[in-house]
Amino acid sequence: MITFADIEAARERMGDAIYMSPCAHSLTLSELTGCKLFLKLENLQMTGSFKERGACNKLLLLSEKERAAGVIAASAGNHAQGVAYHARRLKIAATIVMPQTTPLVKVSATKSFGANVVLHGSNYDEAYAEAMRIGAEHGYAFIHPLTTTTSLRGRERSASSWSNRILTSTRWSSQLAAAAWLPG
Repeated sequence: MITFADIEAARERMGDAIYMSPCAHSLTLSELTGCKLFLKLENLQMTGSFKERGACNKLLLLSEKERAAGVIAASAGNHAQGVAYHARRLKIAATIVMPQTTPLVKVSATKSFGANVVLHGSNYDEAYAEAMRIGAEHGYAFIHPLTTTTSLRGRERSASSWSNRILTSTRWSSQLAAAAWLPG
């Protein structure tokens, strides 16, 4: 189970490596919904997505031996870019296996962040299986996009910053009934 203390530890660990994206009040959506509605602008992250938070947190928790060996991930886009960007920043070699059907813009962006990109399979499951095979063969640490608690703790930091931004930038009122998060 992920606790608030886990989320706070991730926030501390990541420090300024992740942009504290704003929560903008949307007057139009507020009027349409009948409540104050805020948008968490995660599209302003370096990679355009909240997924880099989980990737960053996981990479920061790797041992020196794991960092030296390098990392691998399977993704069709946003997680790939998060792993590639933060691996480059931390000087960790990264290999990303992407389905052959991945849009060229996602492949190009991942390569631009310094990752070795392997195109394999027609879907995520096939890319994942190939990433697991390559990772086992070379001893790479696998950076999963969803299931590890370290990835989730990092991504929960977004929810934490989201609530902090709203509560500190506006006067709390009973009218605040909803907020929206715009992941990349």
